Amino acid sequence: MTIPQKIQSIHRRINGLFLLFSTVIFTVGYFVIVTLISHNAKEESLAKAYQWAKVISHQSVQNIIGLNDNISDHLAGLAEVVDLNYIYIFKVTDNQTIEIIKSYKKNASYKLIPSTLAQLEALKQVKYTENNFEFSYPIKNDNELVGYLYVQFDLSALNQKITKISIIILIIAVIVLLLIFALVARLQKSITAPIIELTHNIQQISYSKDFSLRCDPMPYRELDILAQNINIMLSRTEKHIAKQIETEQQFIQLNKELEDKVNQRTEALRESNQELLSTLETLHQYQGQLVESEKMASLGDMVAGVAHEVNTPIGLGVTASSLLYDKLTEIKQAFENKTLKSSQLKRFLEDGSENLNIIMRNLKRAADLITSFKQVAVDQSSAEQRRFKFKDLLNEVILTLAPQFRNTPYQIEVDCPDNLEVISKPGSINQILVNLIVNSLIHGFENRDHGIISISVIDLNNQIHIHYKDDGIGISPEVKTKIFDPFITTKRGAGGSGLGMHLVYNLVTQALGGTISFESELNQGVVFNIYFPYTKE
Repeated sequence: MTIPQKIQSIHRRINGLFLLFSTVIFTVGYFVIVTLISHNAKEESLAKAYQWAKVISHQSVQNIIGLNDNISDHLAGLAEVVDLNYIYIFKVTDNQTIEIIKSYKKNASYKLIPSTLAQLEALKQVKYTENNFEFSYPIKNDNELVGYLYVQFDLSALNQKITKISIIILIIAVIVLLLIFALVARLQKSITAPIIELTHNIQQISYSKDFSLRCDPMPYRELDILAQNINIMLSRTEKHIAKQIETEQQFIQLNKELEDKVNQRTEALRESNQELLSTLETLHQYQGQLVESEKMASLGDMVAGVAHEVNTPIGLGVTASSLLYDKLTEIKQAFENKTLKSSQLKRFLEDGSENLNIIMRNLKRAADLITSFKQVAVDQSSAEQRRFKFKDLLNEVILTLAPQFRNTPYQIEVDCPDNLEVISKPGSINQILVNLIVNSLIHGFENRDHGIISISVIDLNNQIHIHYKDDGIGISPEVKTKIFDPFITTKRGAGGSGLGMHLVYNLVTQALGGTISFESELNQGVVFNIYFPYTKE
């Protein structure tokens, strides 16, 4: 499609839109005028009908009350009223019924008339049908209702008259619309001719790509200004293209030089990447060694604590056994010297029994500590699955860490079902709990005179949920976003390695195949939620 044809298409669209809007406006105007004419004509007929009804009702009062019977003469004169169809005069009886006194009918065709007083009262409002209208008019004698006048007027002749007027108005409107459309089309043609010429010039410039060409002057001021601006744009475009060609040559040379530099730096970057990969591999190995060192350091702390704890009951047992040995030597000498008294023997038996109880109680306590530590050490050094009771595992961890909590105001509360038996990796769970509890002790309860750690374990249909909570100082905002990263610690230079929570995250996500999340606000403690699957069989 050429540009002049496209403009001609726009021209037709403008004419179509104008025809549409004009048709809508004339159609709406036509219906408004016809409606007004029809309304005024009906109002005029209604006014005339009410005038006749008023006259006849006044003349029929005497007839209804029985004073005379001359209403028939008045009704006979209604024949000159062309639009009148029916008039009925009703009398209202004492028992509120109606009866016909007189009537006038232009034709003898059947007409359904009101038969009750309610129907007549409803017709006080004019009722229109397609070809007539009807209403009732009250007949009063000294403001007393004595009857009703029922009137029906014919609208057929009026409707025919309105139809003829409507047709005439429609014909006039169509003629005016056609004249206006022809005038507008001619005016648009005279205006669009220069536009077509201007478009043809621009099309030639576009096809030839010769921006040295210029548009001819236009006969209309607005179009001439447009042509001048197009010429200015063409001049600037010509200069811009010349400059662009020169710039492209420079770009080609620069791109060639840049390509050489990129190749050189790519080779250097490849070598640097290789060095970085080697360094990263070394760092990963170093990080793994540090994590293993953290595990052994944690186990070493427990060894020292358990050794200190076991030392007390064993020392008491040694003291009690030494005392018992001295008593036994004393009794043996008295027996050999035959100076043994019954009271002395009785006191020896009582002291011996007490010392033996002390020895047995402390040896049992030491045995329990050693057994618990042995199980914890085995679990921490093993990543294999086994069947165990979860509450027993918690008790072993707490018993192992008891030396670190002795002589402190801090408490550990445990909520775990007694019969919860699972198949999982107790070593990983042990390490997780130890690190969390030690973190609370070292970081959460620092410089505090109270503290409670709550550990809740829930079975969620083959999934364990560990809810760990303390009421310590919480985690600062700058540490929260990277708490599980390696080497992140608030005790840098004070013995903290920064691998504790990193170890916990790796054990939960990799060893147990679970998830861990936490919530913390300053001075409001910390909450860890750990989820991981397990098997029952």
